[in-house]
Amino acid sequence: MQISKRQLLKSGAVLMAGITFIPFNALADGHADHQFGTNSGKITVHPISHASIVLETPAGVIYVDPVGDAAQYASHPKPDLVLVTHQHGDHYNAETLAAIVGENTKLITNPAVFEMLPAALKENASQLAIGGTIDFAGAQIDAIPAYNTTEGRKNFHPEGRDNGYVLSIDGTRIYISGDTEDIPEMRALQNIDIAFICMNLPFTMDINAAASAVAEFKPKYVYPYHYRGRDDGTQDPKEFAKLVGEMATVKFGNWYG
Repeated sequence: MQISKRQLLKSGAVLMAGITFIPFNALADGHADHQFGTNSGKITVHPISHASIVLETPAGVIYVDPVGDAAQYASHPKPDLVLVTHQHGDHYNAETLAAIVGENTKLITNPAVFEMLPAALKENASQLAIGGTIDFAGAQIDAIPAYNTTEGRKNFHPEGRDNGYVLSIDGTRIYISGDTEDIPEMRALQNIDIAFICMNLPFTMDINAAASAVAEFKPKYVYPYHYRGRDDGTQDPKEFAKLVGEMATVKFGNWYG
């Protein structure tokens, strides 16, 4: 993939005396780096910010936990489906949803968020409890648990409230962790092609727990995401990649600009 000077400057690269210094993740915006083949098409991953993701898929355009300024999504196709994992402000924002959800957009949330939705958003929304399944345009959306297990953290994400999701799209399976620790339900996952794994103490888990889980359920590709918050190495995506090693291919998204 060729990177233009304009793209490098936009990414934050520094050009000096003919030498280009490229910061970590500077090449992560290239669509080709984030395309994955399916049985009859492709899935393109667009990292947006922190926990927000846009997926272009054969089943349609899927937004996951879209929050923040709606302008962040202006360059992407309108969503056919929006998934919300839980109610925290870095995952759910009613104003952002109102700005990006169209009349034909399907909105799926966990039950707690569904009860919080304004009436206008509820019209095209469905609640999906843990263990539930919804079919969407030939894709299967499964809600799986996301919760804390460590004493002193369980109030952040109590068991039974928040969702992770497994998306089965055109023969490709995608796992979205939401906010969770290294739970048995994650380790029991099978045949995951692309995984998005959170690492954000004290609210979720550190790189050691995340890498240990990856070693057990063995996704083909894994994106560390939702990792800003501490600068002590416990959620460093580069260190996570070292721990994962050859157990999966680690993909880096430009989540924090």
